[in-house]
Amino acid sequence: MEKYFDLSYLWGAIPALLPFLKVTFTFVFWSVLFGTLLGLLLTWMKIQPKNWINKIAEGYTTVLRCTPSIVLLFLVYYGIPYIFMTFGVNIHHIEKIIFVIIAFTLQFAAIISEVFRSSYDALDKGQIEAGLSVGMTPFQVFRRIIFPQAFLIALPNFGNSFVLLLHEGAIAYTIGLIDVVGKAELIIADNFNTHALEIFLALAFIYWILSLCIEKVFQWLEKIFRKGHIA
Repeated sequence: MEKYFDLSYLWGAIPALLPFLKVTFTFVFWSVLFGTLLGLLLTWMKIQPKNWINKIAEGYTTVLRCTPSIVLLFLVYYGIPYIFMTFGVNIHHIEKIIFVIIAFTLQFAAIISEVFRSSYDALDKGQIEAGLSVGMTPFQVFRRIIFPQAFLIALPNFGNSFVLLLHEGAIAYTIGLIDVVGKAELIIADNFNTHALEIFLALAFIYWILSLCIEKVFQWLEKIFRKGHIA
């Protein structure tokens, strides 16, 4: 009689899953990169005086943060092709990973813009006036005074948001993307839905290690920048 729980399936799944981390890393990297750039733009919009630019950024953040990740992914995956189809353009040939990157870029931008805004709000704005009074340009004030301090304040929450995105990315398989989670589902299907516990434990082990490594990297970066190396 076959064992209900067999460790051999767990250890055997890990080497089968690891190659598919490349797909996971790919969409996480590009989502963080594009999301950070969009988040910086949203932050700039939010710190403007109360006007329509500010309201657009606040509205965007509210809507995106209130939308579950899986719902946003489906809206992007099914909605964007539909919009293009109304203009007679068929984009169904585009790889699924592109839609995943778009969805998580939009979500990460909303989250990280709040991180950046709160970091900016934590600064003493008198430093800006002091910098301008000694002849520094606004860009020099931002580069040498505002950015180093805001960056250091935002770094821990940026790392947490990075880890959160890695975890949220696990839903990418729901649209057919074969990343590390998608591969786990295929392995379980090949086993006729048996030994799913072992496979998911292997998957959890991989995510635990990745999350701990990312946290350690950001802790190391925080120590380095706290010593003034960013200035």
